[in-house]
Amino acid sequence: MKNIKKILGVCWLLLAPAIIYMLVHGAVTHIDPTGNKDINNPVIWIIIILIFTPVAIGLMIFGVYALKGEYNKLPGKSEDFE
Repeated sequence: MKNIKKILGVCWLLLAPAIIYMLVHGAVTHIDPTGNKDINNPVIWIIIILIFTPVAIGLMIFGVYALKGEYNKLPGKSEDFE
């Protein structure tokens, strides 16, 4: 189980920058000032990128903790936190 958590940690570390790249690339390719659809509006793309970038960064932090082994021993009861 510990190895699976470390492998998933690597996956999350690689997935987070890929998500940010795909969002920025999608924005660059779809923004068109002459277009009249919602996907061509830069304001919508800015909002999407501003919302999903912290989510991707959190996913990356989660992957770092999984690689460090922080999730190997999880508490069973609330007394275990102390």
